[in-house]
Amino acid sequence: MAEMGFWNFAQQDPEKLALVDPGERLWTRGELLEKANQIAHGLRAAGLGQGDCVAVVLENCAEFYQIHLAVTQLGMYMTPINNHLTGPEIAYIVQDSGAKIFFGSAQFSKACQAAREELDFPTQNAFSVGPVPGFRPMEELTDGQPTALPEDRLAGQVMNYTSGTTGRPKGVRRGLAPLSPDLVATLTTGFLGMFGLQPEDDNVHFCGSPLYHTAVLVFSSSALHLGHSVVLVDKWIPEDMLRRIDKYRVTHSHMVPTQFHRLLKLPQEDRDRYDMSSLRTMIHAAAPCPIETKWKMLEWWGDTIYEYYAATEGGGTLVTPEEWRKKPGTVGKPWANSDIKIYDEEGNELGIGAVGTVYMLLGQADFEYKDAGQKTRDNRIGNYFTVGDVGELDEDGYLFLRDRKTDMIISGGANIYPAEIEAELIQHPKVADVAVFGIPNDDWGEEIKAVIQPIDGQASSNELSKEIFDWCSGRLAKMKTPRSIDFLDELPRDPNGKLYKRKLRDPYWEGRSQI
Repeated sequence: MAEMGFWNFAQQDPEKLALVDPGERLWTRGELLEKANQIAHGLRAAGLGQGDCVAVVLENCAEFYQIHLAVTQLGMYMTPINNHLTGPEIAYIVQDSGAKIFFGSAQFSKACQAAREELDFPTQNAFSVGPVPGFRPMEELTDGQPTALPEDRLAGQVMNYTSGTTGRPKGVRRGLAPLSPDLVATLTTGFLGMFGLQPEDDNVHFCGSPLYHTAVLVFSSSALHLGHSVVLVDKWIPEDMLRRIDKYRVTHSHMVPTQFHRLLKLPQEDRDRYDMSSLRTMIHAAAPCPIETKWKMLEWWGDTIYEYYAATEGGGTLVTPEEWRKKPGTVGKPWANSDIKIYDEEGNELGIGAVGTVYMLLGQADFEYKDAGQKTRDNRIGNYFTVGDVGELDEDGYLFLRDRKTDMIISGGANIYPAEIEAELIQHPKVADVAVFGIPNDDWGEEIKAVIQPIDGQASSNELSKEIFDWCSGRLAKMKTPRSIDFLDELPRDPNGKLYKRKLRDPYWEGRSQI
């Protein structure tokens, strides 16, 4: 197998375009590689070694890729952290990941500073892009460091955090293989190969979603490892995406259905202003896409719309536009190295057309939730794992999802876990009980609703709602804060304390699909 990988492509043709950053600065392969190598040498000079972790709270920027390209050739872990989180939420992940270096950004200075102070994280190991109190400038890590590849290179990993029923995020940690980073990068490009993407071939990837999301970083970094250039934005704006597709002749991207909705709402004259003829492979996932929306996108962009189903833990299925036209609504058939089975609650495998919990084959991509062995075991049947989705297989082996994860809210393609929000709201002195769930939102798919049972003697009121919202502001990221609050005298629970959340949620979804 001929080895690919960004590091090889950058040495072979250092003058070729690698990255258009959000400010539209053009980075050549050679420039990006030199910065990544300086970070790699800087990390080693700071005392980090194989298996160590760095945590990153950054906007979409060139430095995000530079750190990723450094860590993944040093046999280390990189933990990207959602930059919308509050200081305490960031602190939890930095500490839980065991990070020895903490990268922050001036754009999120307040939260990064609060997290560092809460942990008493050493200033000598905290570096920032732009000024952040208590952090050293990134240049103090990289200045004077060699621009050549480091010696004794070894493949590293990204350790993303995903929430679960306990409400606390869990790190999805995979073992480090004793392989060269070039070989592992070559193997990871096989994922894009499933969508027909080939090395170089004038391919240009558009990245319009946050790089702290698993799939976003996987797709865009794999594009670099295939020798493609990447057009990166920090804030996704519908018409601006069309402008950049036209200007840079974008061929492929990774998107979420909310972006489709907003693109389709642009006036026809604005849509017609830009040339979309360069598009080849526009891949979407992360949230259910309404059938009508997908038909409209196929009409506009032709047979370029691909879909897959997977999770941070692994996957999955894939459906080409031609297949989807024949089976509207499917998320596809298993990948070549994967498999899908449907099981009932007792662990019995179900047949064609039977609805149950979707399990995916682990294959070679085994993982464990960091410091959560029981959670790791609970989501498995043999060598298959589940993230709790419900669906069915048809007679041709195509998967149709019939329900969302039990409680998870998907808003604008982002996964939001009610248990984490409930755990904060229940701490309010006037809240006796609480349920959080998603209700329909035409733009975002779902929005967050909280139903609260006040303590005895506390009347529900607009003033109480405002008090709770104000209280949330310092404890929950904005994206996790409920959009609305209802009050009930008592929430529906059985004698054992189990909450019948569907009784609260289902009335909002009457006549509407939750797929």
